[in-house]
Amino acid sequence: MRVIRLFVLVAAVCLSANFQALAGDMLTPVVASAMKPSTSAFRGTDKKLHLVYELEITNTGSATATLQGVDVVSAADSKQVLASFEGAALLSRLRYVGRGDAMAAATIGFSETRLLLIDIALDEDARPPATLMHRFHLLAGGPPGSPKDLVVEQEYTIAPIAVSTDVMVLGPPLSGKGWVAFNGCCEAGGVHRGSGQPVNGVMQFAQRFAIDWMLLGADARIFRGDGKGVKDYFDYGAKVIAVADGTVVDALSTLDDQLPGDLPDPKTITIENVDGNHIVLDLGQGRYGFYAHLQKNSLLVHKGDHVKRGQALALLGNTGNTSAPHLHFHLMDGTSVLGSSGLPYVIDHFEVSGQLPVAQFNKDGISGEWSKDLLATPSSRKLEFPVDLTVVDF
Repeated sequence: MRVIRLFVLVAAVCLSANFQALAGDMLTPVVASAMKPSTSAFRGTDKKLHLVYELEITNTGSATATLQGVDVVSAADSKQVLASFEGAALLSRLRYVGRGDAMAAATIGFSETRLLLIDIALDEDARPPATLMHRFHLLAGGPPGSPKDLVVEQEYTIAPIAVSTDVMVLGPPLSGKGWVAFNGCCEAGGVHRGSGQPVNGVMQFAQRFAIDWMLLGADARIFRGDGKGVKDYFDYGAKVIAVADGTVVDALSTLDDQLPGDLPDPKTITIENVDGNHIVLDLGQGRYGFYAHLQKNSLLVHKGDHVKRGQALALLGNTGNTSAPHLHFHLMDGTSVLGSSGLPYVIDHFEVSGQLPVAQFNKDGISGEWSKDLLATPSSRKLEFPVDLTVVDF
């Protein structure tokens, strides 16, 4: 036992020294790459500049690898560290491939793959580097000729991703006061954030920036009574509007409302009906707006129609995989509602009228009473993205 531990220490020192000295090729038993070649920085209502993306990490070594930490650094200057993830912060962002939002262990067996959900919040006036890299701290298989089960401490910087500031400016998808951004960006534990899906042979995060919009009533609640009927919800029947000029490229309006309170039987959900009645708008520049869970037969547009910003499209409902009436909206880079990549955006102007506390939402869900969390005087905002649990007046 002592001999093995001594050998591990010596190997770690030698390997680390080699990595630091090499400016060219090196052996990296754990490999990683960004799932998309670029990410876009955007400003949120929390007055932070956000970067959100994913890494795919695979252990090619014969020994089981253990991730100890990942630093996000500038490609131009590795001493410039934008974020560091270790311990609980690292574990909360690791996912098994194909396991939805199930958190993964930091140990990675031979030929196993993990996903790392990255979310970075910088000061709103920060200027992020043009390219990011990722410095891995890990235990992984030793150099050639080592015993198969030997692991050595290693550190290397890999997985570049370009950073853009090109985000689309949209109008609101709804009108009126008291809209709450439920299940929004950007924490890794969010319902939408971790909902990657294997579609058409590719792992996609279409809902990366999705929001479930629900309306607060005059009593600062989401629904009246016991919430067992769709009409108990203050948002039910609200007009859904176009966020920009565009063309309808997909529409469905034939599904019935679900009863609130529970999600439908998973056996009844298919890739065709999971989002209920819906509309996809081609907004140009390779970007598409997606509206889900609309009322049956409420659509005012059809495939091929051209629409103008602010035009009424349909009524908010409770169709598809939903437990309560709401509007699911997200922006994506293709027409497939699950087989596309979710894109950030900003809304040109609106007001923030409150921020619901995470702890109370985790405890009470949508049944809470939120009057104490509303602002006496709403705050005017421009060119920002409503982050999770923000209350917005459009």
